[in-house]
Amino acid sequence: MTQSVTFKIDVPEAKLAAIRSRVEAYPWFPAPANEQGFAYGMSTPVMKDLQRHWLETYDWRTAEAELNRWPQFTANVDGLDIHFVHVVGEAGGKRPLLITHGWPGSVYEFWQAIGPLAFPSEHGGKSEDAFDLVIPSLPGYGFSGKPASPLGQRATAALWNKLMQDVLGYDTYLAQGGDWGSLVTSWLGINHGPGKGGCRGIHLNMMALRPASAVPQTPEEMAWAAHAAGKMQSEGAYLMQQATKPQTLAMALMDSPMGTAAWILEKFHGWSDLRERGLLDVYTRDQLLTNVMIYLVTDSIATSVWYYNALFQEGGAQLTEGQRCDTPTAFASYPGEQYILAPPRSWAERAYNITRWSEMPRGGHFAAMEVPEIYVADLREWARST
Repeated sequence: MTQSVTFKIDVPEAKLAAIRSRVEAYPWFPAPANEQGFAYGMSTPVMKDLQRHWLETYDWRTAEAELNRWPQFTANVDGLDIHFVHVVGEAGGKRPLLITHGWPGSVYEFWQAIGPLAFPSEHGGKSEDAFDLVIPSLPGYGFSGKPASPLGQRATAALWNKLMQDVLGYDTYLAQGGDWGSLVTSWLGINHGPGKGGCRGIHLNMMALRPASAVPQTPEEMAWAAHAAGKMQSEGAYLMQQATKPQTLAMALMDSPMGTAAWILEKFHGWSDLRERGLLDVYTRDQLLTNVMIYLVTDSIATSVWYYNALFQEGGAQLTEGQRCDTPTAFASYPGEQYILAPPRSWAERAYNITRWSEMPRGGHFAAMEVPEIYVADLREWARST
C-alpha cells in the first residue's frame, strides 16, 4: 500500500516578493473609451481595484494559514505526486467522498463547504450526514506534481481510484465534481464503478459527457442544443486556445501575475450566478486572489491549460456506441450556470444512469464557492439514499 506524507503550504518569501513586484510594475494600457463592465473581457476598473487590494490589503500569509487549517498530504501515484486535502470527520473513516475541482479553480473552491460536510453537527446538521473528505489537486494544478506531458481526465480518474483504494484504503467511495471535476468523476463512474473499482455513486454539477447518439431528438433537446451552441460561441474561445495552442498562452501567462489574474477572474465573472449580485458580492476580493495565488505560487498556470489539450488526446467527451455511465448518477442543475448549460434530462439519460435530478434555487458554475450552504445540503440529501 502506497504511503502518503503530510504536507504544509509554506511559500518562500522570495517567491511572494517576485509576484508582488510584477503586480506593482504592471504597465497599464488604455482601455476602450466605450468600455462598459466586462463587455471586452476583463473589466479595467475591476482589475485596477483588485490590483490595489492585492498590493495594499491582501496578505498571502493569512491565506496560507487558512489553507493550512485542513490536513493536507501528498502521495506518489503512478510516478506523479498528488496533493490532496483529507479530512476524517465525524464519519470516522466510514463514509468517504472524493471531490474534484476544475479550471480555473482549485481545492480552495470547497473551503467553505469542508466544515459542514465533515462535521455537520458543528454546523447545524446531523452527525450521520458526515463524510470523510478527499479533495485532490488535479495533475499539473496547485500543489500536485506536474506531468511531463499533458495528462487527461480518464488518466486522472485512474489516479484517483488508486489514491482512494491503494493509498487511503477505502474499499468504496462516493465522488463529486464540477467543471473538469465532472468529467473526471464521470470517468470514475464509467471505468472505476461497481465491479471495476471503488466508486459506487457519482454527483455532478456540470454535465460532462455527450451520449453516443448526440443528435437532439426532441424539441426541448433541439432548443437546448441551439442555445448551448450560442453560449459556446460566445464563451468558448479560451477553450479552443487552451486545447489547441496551450504553450502559446502559457508563455504569456507565466510571465504576468496580472495577466494570469485577469484570465482567471474574467471566467469567475462570466460563469458565476450574477443575476442578482455582482462579482464582488458573490466572492470577496481575498477569495478571488487566493485562488489566483495558488496558480502563481506553484507556477502551475502553464500545466493547468495543458489539461484541455489532454482532453482531445484522450478522445474527447463523446461516448462511443454502447458506452454509458451505469454508475448511479445525481445531477444538480444550478440556474446561474452561464457556460455549460444543463441539458434536458432525456439527453443526459442517454449518457448516464440518472437516479437523482435536482433543480437548485441559485448558484452557478462555481457552486461550492458561490452557494456553499446549498451545495452542502444537496450533497447531504443525495448521499442519504446512495
